[in-house]
Amino acid sequence: MSWHVLGAGSLGCLWAARLARAGVPVQLILRDSARLDAYQRAGGLTLVEQGQARHYPVPGQTAADPAPIQRLLLACKAYDVESAIAAVKPRLAPGAELVLLQNGLGSQEAVAARVPQARCILASSTEGAFRDGAAPDGEWRVVFAGHGHTWLGDPLDDHPPAWLADLERSGIPHQWSPDILSRLWRKLALNCAINPLTVLYACRNGGLSEHRAEVATLCAELGQLLHSCGQPAAAQDLYADVQRVIQATAANYSSMHQDVAQGRRTEIAYLLGHACAAAQHHGLALPLLAALHERLVQHLDACGLPSH
Repeated sequence: MSWHVLGAGSLGCLWAARLARAGVPVQLILRDSARLDAYQRAGGLTLVEQGQARHYPVPGQTAADPAPIQRLLLACKAYDVESAIAAVKPRLAPGAELVLLQNGLGSQEAVAARVPQARCILASSTEGAFRDGAAPDGEWRVVFAGHGHTWLGDPLDDHPPAWLADLERSGIPHQWSPDILSRLWRKLALNCAINPLTVLYACRNGGLSEHRAEVATLCAELGQLLHSCGQPAAAQDLYADVQRVIQATAANYSSMHQDVAQGRRTEIAYLLGHACAAAQHHGLALPLLAALHERLVQHLDACGLPSH
């Protein structure tokens, strides 16, 4: 059974190339005919791993292609996910399964509401990849930058899907997780404690060592939020984990910092925005988190970028 990958960014292309390498049928769904033409001129995807480049002629198509979709990896940005699923909804076969690989929270519920006939499997990944903009075919040339892990789970059905064997064959490190929501909340909290501050202080992750008190207070508020949302495991040792991530990635710029620096829309609505909305829903007063959200909104407005 063929996979379809919608969202030809670095992670979507990374999955598609590894599935193809293992002989698993996979199709890449491109945004429009112009993107499809550009992709077909490149002849497929190139994956660079440990300095070695290999080419994979993964077939491409647009959302308008009539072939039914049984298994879909949705790897686009959280703010694009609703329009993306709307474009392919008529193609979803009965019992279709979707893997949702988005940052933050909120977009997953929106997708599930649009396609109640499909099974939505939530994913959280620590893998790193980027497109090689320096190469002539850089748009379709993906560099595997960091081996990580992908957790998958379904809060409504704990039964693992049979196609996990495809990921095993493809060398995609993964684990079926009964507590996937806890993992997603933990990752959201880590992102909320690190990414916005790196934007506002215009620093690498390691620069947050100059703002330990602010980070500690943020973690305390985020811990309160996680407990109120029924996710106490996600709150455990949060500050220590944030400090570990800051040290381990000290030389890196956060993804949100990179987005702002390159004039791209951020996923603020699905990170800080979702956290603040959840706090309001539970009647929690989290003053530093609310103030951080407001500061970031003002900063994005000043940069001419969407702030919602």
